[in-house]
Amino acid sequence: MGAAAPVLWRPTPEQVEGSRMAAFAARVGLPLDPADAEAGYDRLWAWSTSERESFWAAVWEDAGVLGERGERVLADDAMPGARWFPDARLNFAENLLARRDEAPALIFRGEDGRRRELSFAALAEEVRRLRAQFAVWGVGPGDRVAGFLPNLPEAVVGMLAASSLGAAWSSCSPDFGVDGVLDRFGQVAPKVLLVADGYLYKGKPRLEEEKLEAILAGLPSVEQAVVVPFLGETGAELRARFLAAPGRHAWDELLAAAPDEALAFARLPFDHPLYVMFSSGTTGKPKCIVHGQGGTLLQHRKEHRLHVDLRPDERFFYFTTTGWMMWNWLVTGLAEGATVVLYDGNPFHPDPEAMWRLAAEERLAVFGTSAKFIDASKKAGAAPATAGDLGALRAILSTGSPLVDESFDWTYEAVKADLMLASITGGTDLISCFALGCPVVPVRRGELQRRGLGMAVEVWDDEGRPRVDEPGELVCTRSFPSMPVGFLDDEDGSRYCAAYFEHFPGLWRHGDWVELRASGGMVVYGRSDATLNPGGVRIGTAEIYRQVEQLEEVLEAVVVGQDTGDGDQRVVLFLRLAEGVALDEALVERLRRRIREHASPRHAPAVVLAVDDIPRTRSGKISEIAVRDTVHGRPVKNTAALANPESLAQFRDRPELG
Repeated sequence: MGAAAPVLWRPTPEQVEGSRMAAFAARVGLPLDPADAEAGYDRLWAWSTSERESFWAAVWEDAGVLGERGERVLADDAMPGARWFPDARLNFAENLLARRDEAPALIFRGEDGRRRELSFAALAEEVRRLRAQFAVWGVGPGDRVAGFLPNLPEAVVGMLAASSLGAAWSSCSPDFGVDGVLDRFGQVAPKVLLVADGYLYKGKPRLEEEKLEAILAGLPSVEQAVVVPFLGETGAELRARFLAAPGRHAWDELLAAAPDEALAFARLPFDHPLYVMFSSGTTGKPKCIVHGQGGTLLQHRKEHRLHVDLRPDERFFYFTTTGWMMWNWLVTGLAEGATVVLYDGNPFHPDPEAMWRLAAEERLAVFGTSAKFIDASKKAGAAPATAGDLGALRAILSTGSPLVDESFDWTYEAVKADLMLASITGGTDLISCFALGCPVVPVRRGELQRRGLGMAVEVWDDEGRPRVDEPGELVCTRSFPSMPVGFLDDEDGSRYCAAYFEHFPGLWRHGDWVELRASGGMVVYGRSDATLNPGGVRIGTAEIYRQVEQLEEVLEAVVVGQDTGDGDQRVVLFLRLAEGVALDEALVERLRRRIREHASPRHAPAVVLAVDDIPRTRSGKISEIAVRDTVHGRPVKNTAALANPESLAQFRDRPELG
């Protein structure tokens, strides 16, 4: 067991006492002592995982969930097959629209400087109007509504209108290509499709007419399509041609003509479908993961209230697109009465301080982003502390990939010393987190603060033995409410079972290679299906990235294990270098030396090669599996899932890998 990671931030006793976590702990009879809040949280976590029925019932009551809870909390505790709150009736949209005053519910910021604000009352009115039109079209339980949209208020309105009627919602961002959209929405078979006339990126409007027509041609299920005028006059001709076909409607005109019907909400079973989410699709056609109304709401409210300490009227932001799970997670912040801040565009346009200026101008309390954004800000020389007054900022959340130690350092040095930096991990599979922030315990360098309440997370070796202070598989040993309802077109549940429950029967194996520290924190080393195995020893890719990304010459990297034909592997490292930097022997040796000294000799790459680009998914995650398959001459099963599939050509048939 190594030395404990240094503490970079510690909540004051007053912050602990005033937190929603402390209030909840006192309510369930486990009060936190500010002088020993870490031990107090660990006791609370142990209770929440051993007495899950009491815990989740307490979360329902603490959050004031609108709906009928019913008597039973857990009818079946199998994995898969658990049935939480089997007698409950509720509506997701009703809970997000409980507030109806003139305070801002949504603030939209575009990369071109535009700003829109929608009050809670105005948001409810737009949902009322769209819901009334959906009802005219016969939308109801069992139907699906899809949005091919930028990160606009209209996407939130569309989701809430669909949910209010019991229809499920799916969304993709407009940077998806036609095949990527059809791979997803083709399985969903939406009855209604919401689209925009285009989007902005790096200051340029992108008109989408050919793409929209190809998508609609490939979706025979769509009976009605609605176009949002995002590009204004630039998109006027496109919209006119689009609207010439039957069954197509302009957003503004549609809402203006809405029937005068009161906003009502269908009270639905706990597991009634709310969202159809998508796996990354890098190993085949994306899996369509169905999440329920109640599990999504309860899990998000627990995380927002207790782990983020989100309050009414606070400004809550996550840099995301409508195609990433963090959009769904962010929007639920409305249920806390918080103001949700939406942004669409390039986060570095027109300069590296753009998002930090937004944080200052909108007085953000919680700023969510990806680990890659933080690293890129550091590499770009961003100076967030000079971008404006960040006095309101109290928490930064990071996910998408492991946040390296040096990015922790940079955040506290360059952004703000007094804030909770919460690296979080979970995913689309559970539409929430397994480990995340905790406002009553310290932030330690390189660590996720704690396992989430109610989540019986452990780290196991391949034989199913729990590990502490050693890397292993992240498993969840007991069921939780936001487990998927199932997968689409998986009537016998075999695909769902294979995804999570076959490796360790009856337990959730998430596919992350992690380490649980004796301190209670966690370190994520990468996906377990992308771990390297040189000499038969599994090592996480994040351990190599952590060292490589400290070199200013390197913009980003991808590392894979290449089979050598004798049952072993060698480590191959590909680098995207800064402009004007050449990959020479001196740089290669400096890289190898740093990795040997700070990780281990086994981590040092046998081959180091330069590339111009690295394949990534639509949500910005580097696709190690796509690179690994290309290096081995295997077909990449679904290039439509990649934002830049053309980059794979640089990894194919490299003579250095022969």
